[in-house]
Amino acid sequence: MTSGNASISAATRRSVLLLSFATFASMTAQRLCDAMLPELSREFSATLAQAAQVVSMFAVVYGLAQLFYGPLGDRLGKYRVVTLATLGCSVGSIATVFATSLDWLVLARMGVALGAAAVIPLSLAWIGDAVAYEMRQETLARVGLGTTLGIAGGQLLGGVFSDSLGWRWAFGFMTLLFGVVGLLLLADLRRQRLAPQVAHSTQPVVRPGFVAQVLLIVTGRWSRVVLGVAFVEGATGFGVMAIWASHLHHALGLSLSVSGAIVALFGLGGMFYMAVARFLIRRLGERGLVRLGVGLLGASAWVIALTPHWAPAIPASLLGGFGFFMFHNTMQANATQMAPTARGTAVSLFASALFMGQSVGVLLAAALVTRLGSAAVIGAGGTVLVLVGLFFAHALKQRDAIMDLA
Repeated sequence: MTSGNASISAATRRSVLLLSFATFASMTAQRLCDAMLPELSREFSATLAQAAQVVSMFAVVYGLAQLFYGPLGDRLGKYRVVTLATLGCSVGSIATVFATSLDWLVLARMGVALGAAAVIPLSLAWIGDAVAYEMRQETLARVGLGTTLGIAGGQLLGGVFSDSLGWRWAFGFMTLLFGVVGLLLLADLRRQRLAPQVAHSTQPVVRPGFVAQVLLIVTGRWSRVVLGVAFVEGATGFGVMAIWASHLHHALGLSLSVSGAIVALFGLGGMFYMAVARFLIRRLGERGLVRLGVGLLGASAWVIALTPHWAPAIPASLLGGFGFFMFHNTMQANATQMAPTARGTAVSLFASALFMGQSVGVLLAAALVTRLGSAAVIGAGGTVLVLVGLFFAHALKQRDAIMDLA
């Protein structure tokens, strides 16, 4: 089929836009606590490592829940599950507003994670079903705009609310955001039922059991490469990034609002990538995107770690986000093709690996900060991501041979 916007219907583009809103809300909830960790530590008289549980336990539940949502989305409908999960997050967010202890807040965050876990992976899987592969990476980049805005929004809102109205208001905002987006999705779901969209997947629709679906994926050589790289990406990218704002706050004496705003530029860099993704995808190809992307991110991490002044941290965070999403967007496109006959389960396993890696990364980073210092941890995280990115770029060259042997 020909590529271009004409190959995607107006109805599909509208649904992609709404999924972007949902992924924005999901990612905002995920990154919301990053910049407020020092404030939560003071509020509940806890160490930074203890306060970091609001991030790490969110990621643990998020990752484990994929084992449930993947098969559920394949059976009940991916868009339907995303809609219900988004509305559920609105209800769950109310509990975070009224948390009176760190344990309560952690448990409430775990409840929100249980719903948020469905949003991004099933949105990607839905696009895999609705959009042909020729246009898929570009479309994933569009829905990924919500994800990148969520990273920026979560970092920024967490810091701003903590320094102004108080951290509880941030969770109140999330209650409203999830509610509005969920209702918009519900209206679009009803429209879809009246005018079903045509799936572009050329694979026959099958409904094997959960164990059979998982075995289909994890026994494939290429699938294991994608899942393994996703785990390390989560640990060194999303995981270590959780301490960037805290590092700027403690090392440079910046306020939480300013620290959160600087790290929020990471998401803005991702937005810039989304704006030029179509050109870069065609110009550089998957391997070129990965190599350049991890190179930019690695250099940015070391600038954040070592700068004695806040000014260099601004372009570093911006370029770091640009580079990270060059790499991550390529990973997403490959995840949608691991198992086209069980796409929901495949993309959910990808997300599970990514966010289980994030959980490990957050816990490990918080523990190592007390021994090595935050600068060393941030720099080491960037270096590891460069190495795993170069490995994946090499693996992409061998992808067809690997898949033939699967």
